[in-house]
Amino acid sequence: MSTTIPYTKKLFASSIMLWIRADQPRQQGMDYWKGPHSKIISPTPGFNEYRQIHLAEANPGLWPSTTGLDTAIPADRRIDGVAEVTFASVLSPLLGRKQTRLAYQDEINVFRRTLLYAGLPNTARWYDVARSGEKTGARALIYLRRREGVGTRTFRKFITDELVPALANTGELTELRTQTFMPWNEKLWDTPNVAHDNPKDQHFHASVSLGFADSSADVGFFRSSTVRSLSVPLASVASAVHAYDVTAALTYVKDGRILPHYEA
Repeated sequence: MSTTIPYTKKLFASSIMLWIRADQPRQQGMDYWKGPHSKIISPTPGFNEYRQIHLAEANPGLWPSTTGLDTAIPADRRIDGVAEVTFASVLSPLLGRKQTRLAYQDEINVFRRTLLYAGLPNTARWYDVARSGEKTGARALIYLRRREGVGTRTFRKFITDELVPALANTGELTELRTQTFMPWNEKLWDTPNVAHDNPKDQHFHASVSLGFADSSADVGFFRSSTVRSLSVPLASVASAVHAYDVTAALTYVKDGRILPHYEA
């Protein structure tokens, strides 16, 4: 396997998994998140980027069934969306505390469960994989659970040195972003009146965001020999690979600037 890795930006980021309240129509909640809730989050000082990842309602799991890997997304833990924040600096989370308190208070209006996953500075990475002028027309978001007994360093090295080159060298991607997470800690995002239940055997340790030119390229990728060949080595370091179909990725803050309208 070639180990060529495209130009990389190393960043400081966090992701909040979100579950929409079940006592109202799902689309109503998704629209509230996209509209009123985004207006609370976007002005937070210290953001380099704020992006909402909207996930399809029907998401059984895109990764093909593989011996030793949990690839089926359980219905009771299926995520509705992810708030993806990239910070301008390591001090940025301190700058945004006032605005974050407003977000805390508004969560109950739209979400029933929220879980924050954060990485250390420089552990979020964006890879320059798109050909010149190529746009992203479809996306998938993958969450990885580290296999018990596999060390954090070994797991992260696999992602950086094996998974990323294999994905990048397909030539099929328009976007490739990875995050590796610190151990999950409820106290990092202990918002009131919203559930934060996250049993240890449900924790995730990394995410991979993939972009494709269109939906046919997306579907074709998960049926490809590349995915089949990755599944066996992936099963040696991961116990679960939950690959979600993304319906929209909406950017509200870009390069530190609040956009007048979100960018899809």
